[in-house]
Amino acid sequence: MDICKYFRKFVRIFLNMKKIIPYIAVVLAMLIWAGSGIAVQESLLFLRPFTLIIARFTIAVLLMLTVGLVARWIAKRRGVKDSLLALQGMRKKDVPLFLLAGIMQPVLYFIFETFCYKSLASPTIAEAMLSTAPLIAPFLAFVVLRERVTKYNIVGILISSIGMFMLVLVGSQNFELGNPIGIPLAFLAVCSAVMYSILLKKIPERYSPLSIIFYEQVTALLFFYPLWGIVESRACLSEGFLLSTYAAELLYAFGYLAVFSSILAFVLFCYTVRQIGVTQANVFNNVRPVFTALIMLAFFGEQLPLGKWLGILLVVIGLFVCQKQEKQRALKK
Repeated sequence: MDICKYFRKFVRIFLNMKKIIPYIAVVLAMLIWAGSGIAVQESLLFLRPFTLIIARFTIAVLLMLTVGLVARWIAKRRGVKDSLLALQGMRKKDVPLFLLAGIMQPVLYFIFETFCYKSLASPTIAEAMLSTAPLIAPFLAFVVLRERVTKYNIVGILISSIGMFMLVLVGSQNFELGNPIGIPLAFLAVCSAVMYSILLKKIPERYSPLSIIFYEQVTALLFFYPLWGIVESRACLSEGFLLSTYAAELLYAFGYLAVFSSILAFVLFCYTVRQIGVTQANVFNNVRPVFTALIMLAFFGEQLPLGKWLGILLVVIGLFVCQKQEKQRALKK
């Protein structure tokens, strides 16, 4: 009897796991993106910015194409209709959505983000400005999708955002603004990221997350290759662009960016947005500075003052509050 009781309890827990899988997915995505900054810095020691972008996304697209076609062939052989890894054909009527999504992120977001960091004197201020997506997401999601925003969403976002600003700003000494143009650039970058989330929600359910990310990144490459040709191609050719001559550290960093940051994190975030919505998914952007701080503590020995630990606590509390569901009240006519 006891064995049956514990077995039933295990089955209930397993079935409830379906509800928390999107949250596990988005946390993993933010963890991957938190580490990508270090990988980018390492790669930029050897590669120019646009060269790094087109190289990582080209490899990511080729990998997704290979995996997607193989998965589709296996699914067809087994008579399976739906496969999470199978690459699906794009319908003509859905082309505008994929084009817009690819333009919003990574094209516009990467461009605005790069020039924001270049304009503002302090990377700390830039990071704080670029981390305001949870504050903007509820308003755009309501206007475009009519996505319901609850009082718990608002309170949780505010608590989490206060914690994020504490985490980023506490202990920082360089608060010189620099070129004020960096502020609207940061705002445009954040709006691009949020609009990207909204477009993920609008793409029909028939497409798997892998298919969505594949078509978006193909779109992005259509824009990035001409930019690379205008800005960096001549310099790269004159320098003799050969990956084989680069240090092993670059290959590790580049592999991390191509496989984990450009494929896995995007697929996980796409899955979460389509499961729990734009507002609740975007609030997890506040976790990225938390993971960055913990990575710097664990691997680089950077100490965290008490204010940063308090910021981490507020971020976590805010996330839990934001995900709380309001009780449905019967409407009285």
